[in-house]
Amino acid sequence: MGRSRSRSKSPRRHHKSSKHSRKKSRSKDRSASRSRNSKHVEKSKERSSKSRKRSRSASSSSASDVSYDGSRRKKSKGRSKMDEVDRLAEMERQRRVREAEQKVVEEEAAKRIELLVKKRVEEELEKRKDEIEQEVAKRVEEAKRKMETEMMQELERQREQQRREELARQEEEARKRKELEEIMAENNRKIEEAQRKLAEERLAMIEEQRKMDEERQKLKKEQEKRIKEEQKKILGKNNSRPKLSFSLKPLS
Repeated sequence: MGRSRSRSKSPRRHHKSSKHSRKKSRSKDRSASRSRNSKHVEKSKERSSKSRKRSRSASSSSASDVSYDGSRRKKSKGRSKMDEVDRLAEMERQRRVREAEQKVVEEEAAKRIELLVKKRVEEELEKRKDEIEQEVAKRVEEAKRKMETEMMQELERQREQQRREELARQEEEARKRKELEEIMAENNRKIEEAQRKLAEERLAMIEEQRKMDEERQKLKKEQEKRIKEEQKKILGKNNSRPKLSFSLKPLS
């Protein structure tokens, strides 16, 4: 705050010095313009006196004097034109000086306004320092609570996502386990069916073997029986004698 006061004092001194310099420049301009005006009046008086002298001597002068007087009048007109140009240039210079002074005044006023606004803002901030600190602390606390709430919501979303993923994983494992059990059951059924067919085929083979054995035994028994019968026939032929038969032939 002390710095702002020191800054606010310096423009006043500068403003006073600028006013003083402007007053000096104005007084110098006035004195210069008065001196020029006095010189112009003196020159005009001299020209008027010379013109009166020329008019008095004009009656006694010759034709060459008349032509010389005309050239002098032309020169006086040229001087008056130059004086008019100087006067206009002086007016233009004074106008530029006034514009420069006005610009300096406006710049000084703008600086003073800026310093006053800055000072007022600093004073207002100093007055509302506690209020601003409380407001900042309040907003920080609100932001902290909001951040904590968002973090808790994010954690809850992550937990829910993990639960869904775990449930999906368990369902996938159950589905795969069921498919595996179905595949194993189908394989067991096929194995049992194959074993049943194999057992039936084995039983059929055993039955066929039994029938073949029975047929072979039957054939063997029949062969043995036939052999025995043949042997009996042979033995019977050897033991039997030929019988003599006598028969009477009837008379015709």
